[in-house]
Amino acid sequence: MKFNKQQSLKKIANIINSDFVGDENFPVLGMNEIHVVEPGDIVFVDHPKYYDKALQSKATVILINKEVACPKGKALLISDDPFRDFNILTKHFKPFIPSTSSVSNTAIIGKNTIIQPNVFIGNNVTIGDNCVIHPNVSIYDNTVIGNNVTIHSGTVLGADAFYYKNRPEKYDKLLSGGNVVIKDNVDVGALCTIDKGVSASTIIGEGTKLDNQVHIGHDTVLGKRCLVASQTGISGCVVIEDFVTIWGQAGITSGITIGEKAVISAQSGVSKSLEGNKSYFGTPADDFRKKYKEIASIRLIPEILKKIDSLKNE
Repeated sequence: MKFNKQQSLKKIANIINSDFVGDENFPVLGMNEIHVVEPGDIVFVDHPKYYDKALQSKATVILINKEVACPKGKALLISDDPFRDFNILTKHFKPFIPSTSSVSNTAIIGKNTIIQPNVFIGNNVTIGDNCVIHPNVSIYDNTVIGNNVTIHSGTVLGADAFYYKNRPEKYDKLLSGGNVVIKDNVDVGALCTIDKGVSASTIIGEGTKLDNQVHIGHDTVLGKRCLVASQTGISGCVVIEDFVTIWGQAGITSGITIGEKAVISAQSGVSKSLEGNKSYFGTPADDFRKKYKEIASIRLIPEILKKIDSLKNE
């Protein structure tokens, strides 16, 4: 998430009432999660396991809960609760603005685009040319939709990220300041949910087709011309490269990459990154032929046990 204008380290520190290490005029351009940070961004870290990763990331401002040596060319914000303060910054720079109409007057809708009855279009939404948005679709704030896109009834674009910190008294939500971007020539089926990014964009690539009842988590990026069949669940921060096919009821864990032209069979459970140009099946998903050989071997176990018992009785 980039700020509308450059901020200073001191101004950011004043917003969250924190100490800082570095020049008070050190430039701050935005805030992002660790996997999408760029120079000028703030990244937060609140666990020793991830201190080094955050300090060595591309982020130049680290919001951290311990006084540490500041890397050269960077600055620190010292906080007793970086998670809380990251939320404070999200509220400050990307506050929630209630809608006052079904179609916001700040929305931009392209030529020849059809908006069917009972569609909700939030603030600062952009929809391209020659799209069809069917009834009861909800398009939350800041969503960007390209040209020649079809979205079927009941779909929600821009729901909050499923991202919580487990505190002793409750689950604390990490607020979502990102958005959803739908590229040209995408079809989205009925009753799909595409969550917005926590601080960046959840992206559906050009020409990709989603079946009904598909869920895509925050900050996930789908490449060009992917096919995703019904009831597939894709977690947050997943990268799915171009021309990937995912069949029905597959489940994909967070933070992994699926290579170009991979094929994932129905009801597979993907728990790690997968190479492209291969077919996968099963839970945990593995090479299609290898998995079927394993299944064939398992079917032989009863016969093997019978033979063992027979030998024991001789």
